Amino acid sequence: MSERPLRLIFAGTPDFAVPCFEACLVSGADVVAVYTQPDRPAGRGRKLTPSPVKQAALAAGVAVEQPESFKSAEARRALASYRPDLLIVVAYGLILSRTVLATPRLGCWNVHASLLPRWRGAAPIQRAILAGDTESGVDLMQMEAGLDTGPVLLQRCTPIAIHETGGSLHDRLSALGADVLAEGLRRTLAGEALVATPQPEEGVTYAHKLDKAEARLDLARAAAELERKVRAFNPWPVAETEVAGEPLRIWAAHAIDIDHAAAPGSVLGASRDGIDLACGEGALRLTSLQRAGGKRITAADYLNARPELRSIR
Repeated sequence: MSERPLRLIFAGTPDFAVPCFEACLVSGADVVAVYTQPDRPAGRGRKLTPSPVKQAALAAGVAVEQPESFKSAEARRALASYRPDLLIVVAYGLILSRTVLATPRLGCWNVHASLLPRWRGAAPIQRAILAGDTESGVDLMQMEAGLDTGPVLLQRCTPIAIHETGGSLHDRLSALGADVLAEGLRRTLAGEALVATPQPEEGVTYAHKLDKAEARLDLARAAAELERKVRAFNPWPVAETEVAGEPLRIWAAHAIDIDHAAAPGSVLGASRDGIDLACGEGALRLTSLQRAGGKRITAADYLNARPELRSIR
């Protein structure tokens, strides 16, 4: 054991990072500060709202810093003044310069929600589902200046279930990330030097940030591909399409393997089981949807409001 507790700074912002912050708190290390994004407008009233990590830090009595960036010498001096041994970064939202990465004695660790080098970047969870990956996981990585290019210290894998959504995989990887971080801290506090394994040069893919414009379903595509998009974009930004002229948000759907000669987007049939839309290949059965200004409802409830669709066969 070290003569004094390991001095940690935790940098993170969204819900995904909170379990990792909590793992730091109970690790036996000394969490001396939390860095998180500045408060942002949120909700209908656009009221300034603290990030989930800031809320957790305040509840735990940990000092909070919220610089817009580390470009100023003042911001970098403030970071150095905490004399950190290690900086833990989990979905923080700021690019860290070489100077910042070199500030802690042991450098910086990152918890990343993919099996690197696949899905470097901002949206690895959703991109994995969109691509039809059968496996995901989390990596504990030693950070360097490139985008998610650093060597991997520890890794945990998990299968992607056939009905997995962006939300369900997010929650599972968030918990798995906290587990792998806790293991890394436990072993480091016990005096072990974790082995840093360079990422393979082959197999690099980039998980570009989600764009709301991607939510539109192109029904000329295969139904299986569109099903993955519906799952990946639940709970954000939520897939969108039209049913008999009405724009809808689609929360749940699954592909039906049928042959048809109908134009993409045509309603092939509608029942309590769902509304079947013709696709370029197969059909997409909508089972949970949302009308403009309304709540999320089942296809059966939607058909109660549009009974004319039931006559389509």
